[in-house]
Amino acid sequence: MARYIGPKTKIARRFKEAIYGPDKNFDKRNTPPGQHGQSRKRAKLTEYAVQLYEKQKAKYTYGVLERQFYKTFETAARKKGVTGENLMKYLEARLDNTVYRLGIAQTRAQARQLVSHCHIVVNGAVVNIPSYTLRPGDVIEVREKSKTLEVIASSIAHANPRRFNWINWDEKAMKGTFLNMPERDQIPENIKEQLIVELYSK
Repeated sequence: MARYIGPKTKIARRFKEAIYGPDKNFDKRNTPPGQHGQSRKRAKLTEYAVQLYEKQKAKYTYGVLERQFYKTFETAARKKGVTGENLMKYLEARLDNTVYRLGIAQTRAQARQLVSHCHIVVNGAVVNIPSYTLRPGDVIEVREKSKTLEVIASSIAHANPRRFNWINWDEKAMKGTFLNMPERDQIPENIKEQLIVELYSK
């Protein structure tokens, strides 16, 4: 399974925000990457560069590579409604992202690994495809024999108490329900999806 395995703090510094979650290295040094960091004189970005920047930010945030990201965009464009909002909804409906949102994993990368290693069950069946798109009413739970895994127990114990309106979580049963596709204003990610639409519309 293709995925980005390079330095994550460097990517976060490029976008000037901790897109991969809490990062003590980013907190210490959040200037742009490069030898001279913030002091380096940087040329004003072109319109295309700004749009590309936003697309790259979304890709790195959700851990999706170019081909899969574009396929997700095409699916969003075919659906009725605002394309940019549809794109964000489909990214949020990915199984790995939902496992992360439920608190079963501390990061999306960790959630992707749990799914790939068959630790997650959807509607009673093991699903090992991180990009699997959930539908309203789908039940996501930790596989019975995986409930004692230290990485899962630790993630749940240290999970952010914040919950999201489009998912429901039963910590005792280690089971969650994908209630519905989220509305754009419910998604906390700082992504200007309209710029991505403009980029792909060129």
